[in-house]
Amino acid sequence: MQVLKSITRAKRRQILCQVRNLSMTLFILSSVSTFAQDTTSSVIQTKSGPVKVEKLASLVEPWGMAFLPDGSLLVTEKPGRLRIYNKGKLSEPIVGLPKIDYHGQGGLLDVEIDPKFPENKFVYFYFVEADLKQPDIKRDNGDPRLGTYQDYDDATLKGGAVARGRLDGNKLTDTKVIWRQFPKMIGRGHFGGRLVFAPDGKLLITSGERQRFEPAQNMTNNLGKIIRINPDGSIPKDNPFLNNKAARPDIYTLGHRNPLGAAINPTSKQLWIHEMGPMHGDELNIIVAGKNYGWPVVSNGDNYDGSPIPDHEMKPEFAAPLFYWHPAISPSGFIFYTGSLFNKWNGNALIGSFNSEALVRIKLEGNKVLEEERIWLNRRIRDLIQAPDGSVWMITDSKEGELLRMTPVAAK
Repeated sequence: MQVLKSITRAKRRQILCQVRNLSMTLFILSSVSTFAQDTTSSVIQTKSGPVKVEKLASLVEPWGMAFLPDGSLLVTEKPGRLRIYNKGKLSEPIVGLPKIDYHGQGGLLDVEIDPKFPENKFVYFYFVEADLKQPDIKRDNGDPRLGTYQDYDDATLKGGAVARGRLDGNKLTDTKVIWRQFPKMIGRGHFGGRLVFAPDGKLLITSGERQRFEPAQNMTNNLGKIIRINPDGSIPKDNPFLNNKAARPDIYTLGHRNPLGAAINPTSKQLWIHEMGPMHGDELNIIVAGKNYGWPVVSNGDNYDGSPIPDHEMKPEFAAPLFYWHPAISPSGFIFYTGSLFNKWNGNALIGSFNSEALVRIKLEGNKVLEEERIWLNRRIRDLIQAPDGSVWMITDSKEGELLRMTPVAAK
């Protein structure tokens, strides 16, 4: 450590990054895949043996998935369509959704069903809505920290929202918005958008900071936060900031950038999330009520204009990530695998990746990361889900998106 302290911060990161990623790089280079874009199935080699990946359906910018009790799959398309995939067929779009603002990172995002779905038929979905009253401006103001590849021509005042409705065949009834990002912002992305029910029945929502940085530390808004509400949108009486008059009562944790993956650890029953860092520094975090996770004050990455951000280790008052990626993998989608079909994966975390075009497998021992494997799929993975039979289903991040199913290849 004395040597590391004597060199530049950038060089130290480079050395740590090289050490951390050496084994993963060697694995990627040695992997053999027969995946081709024009095939409907392929066999891919993994550390646990060969797996088969099959294309089940074509979709337009799919974003989120949820299985229904009968084994059919709800899947969202970002332009504003909710569909059901069942027995090899994709339904027509479900009717009854509100008006959705589709642009850039925004649109119809995640979907989840109520824990008591067989009784109440409630389906929850995260979507982006435009404000009813729009400002008279033509262009968003830029921010050099975001780099040069930004769309500032979007001047729509908008924000994320969560609604629920009762699923009746191919339509939603009694649809009602139960939560909104506040305040709405002009243009940009980072909506977050994942929905997870906790074991206690509360609904947890990941809310991004809308590429505005500072709101993540401001308790008067719910941007850059993990949100906890009751299924009807009311506030739980044991939320950590309920009695803080300077804070919004729906806030569960703060200091987040753009969390695109959330899952309940089946052993600890805690919420785990991952979130995209800026230029590198993607994080895997264990969520503890009331904690501050530091963005944008700290990060293990830097801004896109090259301006530095202090590392987590420099400000220990913020909750540090369990694990981080440098270089970035751009994670999206997250499950803990609990099935027996992939028996060597039981208890592992599975994460989709944009940059690596891979399924990322994390082997855990309690809260310790033992191993990372990147299963290269030649596709940007937006979301993944464990099917009732233990297979892993994935959707790809593309206008010409795909629904994929992964199963192990049986030994001969």
